[in-house]
Amino acid sequence: MSVRGDFWSIYREALPILLIALGGGLFAGLVLEGLLEDVDRFPGLLVMVPVFLATRGNVYGALGGRISSGLHQGLLEPHFEWNDRLVNAVIASFVNGIGISVVIGVVTWGALLVLGWEVAALYELVAIMLVAGVLTSVVLIFGLLALIFAGYKYGYDPDNLVGPIVTTLGDIFGMLFMLFAIGLVEVLV
Repeated sequence: MSVRGDFWSIYREALPILLIALGGGLFAGLVLEGLLEDVDRFPGLLVMVPVFLATRGNVYGALGGRISSGLHQGLLEPHFEWNDRLVNAVIASFVNGIGISVVIGVVTWGALLVLGWEVAALYELVAIMLVAGVLTSVVLIFGLLALIFAGYKYGYDPDNLVGPIVTTLGDIFGMLFMLFAIGLVEVLV
């Protein structure tokens, strides 16, 4: 295929998912508006939001890259089946996603204390991040796999799908589950 053909192929495959990502980002912004009323209750909450969303992209973008490479190399089939490569990649991503969520809560709490800013209790920030991290990880893993496998079956290059899928699912469900986690922590505390 020519360079021009490659360009149009990538553009044709990526544009629809990018438009969906735009809508997803707007929706996530609306959910963020809902979080703003909880900022007074949990000082430091807004500091965690961009870090939380960025780490969702980092951790699950790497998973998507592994899945994409596995599909291209013929090491994975585009359906859910027991495959040691797939299982190991999923487990590693899940552990990384949960671990970094806890780290976000701890580092945010520590940084705000050092700066002398008002901050919620450590257990509150960690609990919010842990609940949001676990729920988001589950959705991102299964959503990412399902969408990449479906796209691959229909002839789409998974490399063109991974980034927009990860950011869109991460933003939408990250914000929704963070809002849910805040409500849960408020009820339990």
